[in-house]
Amino acid sequence: MSSRSPLRIRTHSPLPARGLLVAGLAVALVLAGCSRKVERAESADAAAVEYVSTPDLPMAAQAPEANTENYAKIEPNPIHRTAEQPVSTFSIDVDTGSYANVRRMLAAGELPPKDAVRIEELVNYFDYGYPRPESKDVPFQVTTELAPAPWNSKRVLLQIGIQGYDVEREQLPPANLVLLADTSGSMDEPDKLPLLKRAFAQLLPQLRAQDRVSIVAYAGSAGLVLPPTPGDHGGEIMDALERLQAGGSTNGGEGIQLAYATARQAYIDGGINRVLLATDGDFNVGVANQQALETLVADQRKSGIALSTLGFGTGNYNDAMAERLADVGNGNHAYIDSALEAQKVLVEEMGSTLMTIAGDVKVQVEFNPATVAEYRLIGYENRLLKREDFNNDKVDAGEIGAGHDVTALYELALVGSGGEASDPLRYAKDEAPKPAGAVKPDELALLKLRYKRPGEDQSRLIESPLMRRDIAAQPGERMRFAAAVAGFGEMLRGGERLGPGFGWDGVIGLARNARGDDRNGYRGEFLQLAQTARSLQAKAPAGVAVAGGE
Repeated sequence: MSSRSPLRIRTHSPLPARGLLVAGLAVALVLAGCSRKVERAESADAAAVEYVSTPDLPMAAQAPEANTENYAKIEPNPIHRTAEQPVSTFSIDVDTGSYANVRRMLAAGELPPKDAVRIEELVNYFDYGYPRPESKDVPFQVTTELAPAPWNSKRVLLQIGIQGYDVEREQLPPANLVLLADTSGSMDEPDKLPLLKRAFAQLLPQLRAQDRVSIVAYAGSAGLVLPPTPGDHGGEIMDALERLQAGGSTNGGEGIQLAYATARQAYIDGGINRVLLATDGDFNVGVANQQALETLVADQRKSGIALSTLGFGTGNYNDAMAERLADVGNGNHAYIDSALEAQKVLVEEMGSTLMTIAGDVKVQVEFNPATVAEYRLIGYENRLLKREDFNNDKVDAGEIGAGHDVTALYELALVGSGGEASDPLRYAKDEAPKPAGAVKPDELALLKLRYKRPGEDQSRLIESPLMRRDIAAQPGERMRFAAAVAGFGEMLRGGERLGPGFGWDGVIGLARNARGDDRNGYRGEFLQLAQTARSLQAKAPAGVAVAGGE
């Protein structure tokens, strides 16, 4: 093997072409058999590739560091026989961290571990243009679509879309934000603390005089870097950001406690009160046990202060920790892999990131065994709830932010369609005969949602039947693209749930034919990522685990 110095490649490209450049570089690296780091486009104003040589090093010194990234185990949802289990219940999820994290790995020429691929977060990264609610009396509008599944024409895909009402930036309530910055030694990498500073700097111009910003840093111990400061004091806030330096161990528990105390000090009645935890998740001193941290955050959310997490970095990223703390903190989780992603999360989607319009949102679908033989919920594996949890207002669930949209997909096999994956039980106990009117042969399912308005403890119920006559002959554009993203996730997790003959070509074909307006270039970028993933999987040795996958 040659001992030539490795090259580090830094890319810059216009926004619409950024996915093409990233994917092309990643494929080129795989073909060359080199180990190189590819950073995502970070500027929309230049198009150049800079090659930076590193000094020649002995081969032993070039050995890669051990990868200690941590992901929660995902067991794919099974296919359920409706006659045996007709009810499906889950909490909504507005997180998008998995998509940006998967993108980071693919751009670096690596296939992601299966457990890093949360399909619902991939799907929810994109805006599907659902109709918005007509008034704020009900904070969101529910849209459904039924059509043949693109990967199996004998099965039906059900798409459930929930669109929250939007709020103009100048109409957002006053915000009390506490940036909780991880400044431990593990954050001393270009894609960690320096990117964190650049990310938060993009939020500053959006803040107003009525807003308050505080900064808490934690390493071996936690400290207050900036007390509550008016949002229009951008220079003062930026100076505090620039003073942050990485070093020491990681006492995340102490940092969280100080951040909440600071948020309580500046608490705004009727306003937005939120802690933004920016970290690689590598807590190793103090309250480091994940259960203890979850308990701490769950206790604090009762005070009306939410916690969102912004993940950074590679090699030791604790995704499981960051995602879970956001869940129990009534917040959302995003992964920041570039300044462009920071702009999307903290500028373009500022309202949905910061302002909650509906809390504890739960979905329950009761399928009609007279018309639906089988169903499978695609994704949401770590958001499943017990049937009785749906009516229990003490059970925590997900939140929707202003302007957020949430998508869920079910795959169905109708009775007599020939698309069933399993046989009915031979010895199942027959149900008592029902009157003909109770069978409801025109209904596929009853869709129910529960949610709480901000500040309320009692949930409200929305329900709507799903009719067989609403099954379209072909899926529309939004369903085709959502199915392409879901298929992308399924392929990264092995593709066992997709029909024979539907592989990467099927995913790419669906995405290409459903790009729509794509004014931000996100769908075009996805298409390039799918092509990169196809190339990487084709070159992975048969039967060999890749990138931590099984």
